[in-house]
Amino acid sequence: MLRNLLAAAAGGLFGLGLMVSGMTDTTRVQGWLDVFGDWDPTLAFVMGGAILPMLIAWQVAERRQRSLIGTPIPARAEPRIGRNLVIGSVLFGAGWGLSGLCPGPAMAALSYNGAGGFVFIAAMAAGMLVAVPVKARLAAAA
Repeated sequence: MLRNLLAAAAGGLFGLGLMVSGMTDTTRVQGWLDVFGDWDPTLAFVMGGAILPMLIAWQVAERRQRSLIGTPIPARAEPRIGRNLVIGSVLFGAGWGLSGLCPGPAMAALSYNGAGGFVFIAAMAAGMLVAVPVKARLAAAA
């Protein structure tokens, strides 16, 4: 119960931060990607504001075996660049550039993004459902 409440509070805080920073505005995100046109550097400041606290959190977590609520902290994953990472990054970047949304801001903007927001969430959910069987099929073919 406590874990779910903390997850909901963290998700709400994340969504609020996205809304306050303007990252739910698709034109602002697409402006970040338009380096040869009307470039908007806001996303760089938002990323910098997120990276610094996360560096501290990683340092603290590295010294601990369990989280503050008692759940085990998983070991750090090996930093390997493979086919799945490259394909996933390309698909994510293409979708982000075309729509101006990624999963977090899309959820945060769902209430005021109109029909396009619901279409994005539905397409994202469909992609998540299709990813597992497609990945299994590709692994079997390899």
